[in-house]
Amino acid sequence: MCGRLARTSTTQAIVREFGVEQGDLPEIAPSYNAAPSQLVAAIVDDGRRRLVRCRWGFIPHWAKDAATAHKSINARAGSVAEKPTFSAAFKRHRCLVAADGFYEWRRTPAANGPAANGPAAKTPVYIRLKSGKPFGFAGLYSMWTNEDGSMLLTCTIITTEANALVGKIHDRMAVIIHKGDYGLWLGPGVDKNALLGLLRPYPDDEMEAYDVSVMVNSPKNDSPECIKPLLNLNTVS
Repeated sequence: MCGRLARTSTTQAIVREFGVEQGDLPEIAPSYNAAPSQLVAAIVDDGRRRLVRCRWGFIPHWAKDAATAHKSINARAGSVAEKPTFSAAFKRHRCLVAADGFYEWRRTPAANGPAANGPAAKTPVYIRLKSGKPFGFAGLYSMWTNEDGSMLLTCTIITTEANALVGKIHDRMAVIIHKGDYGLWLGPGVDKNALLGLLRPYPDDEMEAYDVSVMVNSPKNDSPECIKPLLNLNTVS
């Protein structure tokens, strides 16, 4: 799954990397520890490629209330095209959720407990591209209307099986779309097989991971310290 991400690039860096039209860009400050229910930066193409802010937690347009949002922060690649919650958005409302990295938690047996059944600690691990460039998670978005008539833009991030690197920590990972495939993913085409073909694990040899501070455990902590390697640097390889 993907339940926490970091976006450290400036708005202008995102504009350059994703080919966003300048227009009236929303003010999007860096976020070093973004969690579900918070606003994330997303790229959509509804005739022009735009940068928008979405609340992380998908609410389908037909939902009567926002109660489903916390259950829909992720969509599984294997069922996203058919599942009623996501199928319409898969056809018409695909997006890229901009990020520079994401977090997963590695379970480690407690020093005083049996390795198999004892209590376990969780060490946060930051995962990013070796290039250091921002990237786009495969996402879906929805425009939902509240009872009071207000509009809310929400999104989900699609996950697939983990590659070899992330698999050391978790069995699933968020889908990262290759830059050369942005046009296909964001475009108006609905070639189901071609789109599903993009929902594969990102090459592990282009990624790196390292342990970070447990301050990441709380979404209230949002600073560059969140992505700083621990002094006793432990690189996952």
